[in-house]
Amino acid sequence: MSKRLLIPLLAVVIVYGTLIGGLYLAQRSLIFPGAIAAPVPARADWGEIVSIRTPDGETLHGLHTAASPGKSSVLLFFGNADHAGAYGFLSQMLTARGIGLLAISYRGYPGSTGSPSEEGLLIDGLAAFDWLSARSDRIVVLGRSLGTGIAVNTAAERPAAGVILISPYLSIASVAGARFPYFPVGLLIRDPFRSDLRIGKVKQPKLLIHGRTDTIIPLASGEALYALAPEPKQMRIDDTAGHNDIWNGNTLSDIFRFVDELPGV
Repeated sequence: MSKRLLIPLLAVVIVYGTLIGGLYLAQRSLIFPGAIAAPVPARADWGEIVSIRTPDGETLHGLHTAASPGKSSVLLFFGNADHAGAYGFLSQMLTARGIGLLAISYRGYPGSTGSPSEEGLLIDGLAAFDWLSARSDRIVVLGRSLGTGIAVNTAAERPAAGVILISPYLSIASVAGARFPYFPVGLLIRDPFRSDLRIGKVKQPKLLIHGRTDTIIPLASGEALYALAPEPKQMRIDDTAGHNDIWNGNTLSDIFRFVDELPGV
């Protein structure tokens, strides 16, 4: 190969390698953009401020409203750029129906100690379930976007009464691979969140909700996860919603109906 061809080829290889290195180093800031050193309000935005200790020594900030006697509680795992204080609207609507709510701030997110990783967030999910199970007889696990991976793992490992997955995915690795098709994402990603490998253990009733025009987590990924999920299961596709506008009246109605219709409620 002549030097005239070799030099441009080497330049392309160097640029490509630099991009791969940058993507590898930046991946956790892309997956966990809400993990910032921001203070939380001294007073709760809604409910009661709680602290939850994890088995590996972290302390999680959370907001909690108690369920009425005989009613279920919802354990919420939110999206990657979200925070617990944003869910006053959900708490208010659930409280009106006697349903409790616990929303935790993942490790490394405002109010919680540590740094985020898949392993750590899965531990957070189990710790939150165990904390809530001491205060509520029936827990419905609800995950949104990134949080669906935590919800799937929690329901696979704990006796949740039901599972709601809003904008779910097969895996973060598959979503990232579709977004960066020219990079070996499968080899680079440190936090793959393989819901596809865990959903088979989730035997509880399941409701999946996805926006048809979702460009962040494509509908095809949610449908593929639904196909892998064992019965009982149901899925609703919102023809008018994308990713960030999925919290609408139809979604809230579906959540309330699903919780109310769970066996034994």
